[in-house]
Amino acid sequence: MPQLVKGGKWVFAWTVVGGDLDLLIPPEAFQEYGFQTKDPVVFLRGSRSSGGVIIGRRAKVLDSVVKGRVVAEGEIGERGLVRLPALLGVQAGEKLLAVRGSGLALSFLRFGRIYAEALRHPELEVMKP
Repeated sequence: MPQLVKGGKWVFAWTVVGGDLDLLIPPEAFQEYGFQTKDPVVFLRGSRSSGGVIIGRRAKVLDSVVKGRVVAEGEIGERGLVRLPALLGVQAGEKLLAVRGSGLALSFLRFGRIYAEALRHPELEVMKP
């Protein structure tokens, strides 16, 4: 998992949103955040500066101070696939950047400074559902 700039965020990989709004959680992130197949998850909107979506284990997020930001719920599918709710505005074919957020939830960025820096790193893996 590279750190794109000294002191910056750690990133896992690019992930392309599938036709059914399925998103593949990178295996390293899947393990780090303790996800399991059939786990209930919650979705939060990303920040204004990076957009995207944040995915966290339901029990962990609902026990935290960010529980009021939850916009939808779902479940981890086979192979680490998650179907994104349409209300998050993410489109099929979009390339999101999986980034280590807090220890609470995994971030998938749509734009912003970190996203722009990642575009200059062709060595980053691209994952597709």
